[in-house]
Amino acid sequence: MVIEEASEQIVSACRKMWQQGWVASNDGNVSARLDDGSFLTTPTGVSKGEITRDMLLRVDLAGNLLEGKDGYRPTSEFKMHARCYEKRPDIAAVVHSHAPCSTAFAVAHKSMDMYNMIGAVCSMGAVPLTPFGTPSTAEVPDAIEPFLEEHDALLLESHGVLTLGGDVMRAYYRMESLELWAKTTINAVILGGSRDISRGNIEKLLNLRSFYGITGRHPGYVKYDNGLKSE
Repeated sequence: MVIEEASEQIVSACRKMWQQGWVASNDGNVSARLDDGSFLTTPTGVSKGEITRDMLLRVDLAGNLLEGKDGYRPTSEFKMHARCYEKRPDIAAVVHSHAPCSTAFAVAHKSMDMYNMIGAVCSMGAVPLTPFGTPSTAEVPDAIEPFLEEHDALLLESHGVLTLGGDVMRAYYRMESLELWAKTTINAVILGGSRDISRGNIEKLLNLRSFYGITGRHPGYVKYDNGLKSE
């Protein structure tokens, strides 16, 4: 992405996350891969509702500051973003939030492997729960790495949500879809239970992904047990 486009999209995604109530105080972070091989990222210690373009920082893959306004430091969780870019050359953006309904699954230590909504079946399939990692350390990148090959959305145990995309807005909208799916599932459980679509109809929906023009990684039909594939 060119820096002007990336800057505009990062500020937009940050504002949307704050307006939706997915981040509080200084929570969350967003980054984008630039065409020159560097990265644009949000600073640490700033509310996403107050982010402006001049606050964004350009860093290298190791998180070293290349360019930015005095007084601002890159997000301490850029290590997590860097692992995504390292393992997924097809993506150009990473978004992390504490969106409450999908994060509720992460706090409950439950993968989102329900096949109960047509849109979610087609777009994401199962979203795994990654093992616990201490934020801002190498534990989180190491925890998510095994899942990056097949997934564009991850639940971080007891922490939050991570989504990837070809640009910032695609990563953001993937999180928006995930959060709606989580909220709908919780409401369905309250009403008496979430019900999976039949396996035959799941396969039909997966075969229609190209017809609907859906892009991104998809694991196929997968169920998880404590973060591990069980089916």
